[in-house]
Amino acid sequence: MTTFKSRFARAAMIVLAPLLITACGVNTIPTKEEKAKAQWAEVQNQYQRRNDLIPNLVSTVKGYAAQESKVLIGVSEARAGAVRVPSGPEITTDPAAFQRYQAAQNNVSMALLPFRVLQENYPDLKSNTNFMALQSQLEGTENRIAIARRDYNIAVQDFNTTLRTFPQVFFAKTMYASSKPMILFSATEASQNAPTVSFDAPAPPAPAALPPSAAPATK
Repeated sequence: MTTFKSRFARAAMIVLAPLLITACGVNTIPTKEEKAKAQWAEVQNQYQRRNDLIPNLVSTVKGYAAQESKVLIGVSEARAGAVRVPSGPEITTDPAAFQRYQAAQNNVSMALLPFRVLQENYPDLKSNTNFMALQSQLEGTENRIAIARRDYNIAVQDFNTTLRTFPQVFFAKTMYASSKPMILFSATEASQNAPTVSFDAPAPPAPAALPPSAAPATK
């Protein structure tokens, strides 16, 4: 009888152990970490989509406003800089690397600002269906980037909080000691205070004043 009871107790523990582990939240940390990483992948996808649109946009504009070389070069260089910056999931726990990535993407956003007013200064662009389609896709991508960043921040905030709250904090210091808090996107001062964009031709310099010795003599 005693043997039967001991066997029954062992069998019950085998069945109940996974349930008890699940109930205490031992899987919460990896679950939320994977969710945050998935949201980061979506951020990457949307930034990559924007990078893919830029060459066609620049090429189209060049055919109508080649004189805006400063704008075209600026956005191309910003895009090249963003492509060179590492963007793997490992940077989400490295503050310096994450800051470099965010700064590079913000540079692209700022460089693209002039394209929003180009069609007003070059009416022919309005009749170019390719340009208008690219503009529409770019605007849609910018919206998706904003949503992806928001969703990433929500997932990361949830994950970071989990690492610090009971009972998960126990697992964070033991079983999941390699899981580190992830970095949040922050609004930069530059993005909140966008510069004024103008394609007006610069005013000609005022003529230099003649020195007294060169001034015409009065009668």
